[in-house]
Amino acid sequence: MKKAELIQAISDKTGLSKKDTTATIDAALEVIEGALVAKKTVSFIGFGTFSTAPRAARSARVPGTDKVVEVPASTAVKFKVGKKLKEAVANS
Repeated sequence: MKKAELIQAISDKTGLSKKDTTATIDAALEVIEGALVAKKTVSFIGFGTFSTAPRAARSARVPGTDKVVEVPASTAVKFKVGKKLKEAVANS
């Protein structure tokens, strides 16, 4: 599902205009992004939890060339699936 399809589906379900739905979704995503940048977790009970995790610097081998490159330390986004979502997908 693409963003436009998500906007249409939410608009149909809520009765909001596509413009209002788009603004709401964009605002929600900005708030989630801001929380993750601040290293906070974002939880939706039953759906799941977004969090961040540090990744250490490491050496990696380039496939095919065996060249070794240094990969710098970074922060990754993690998502842990909630029980309700997990069961809904498993039972579909």
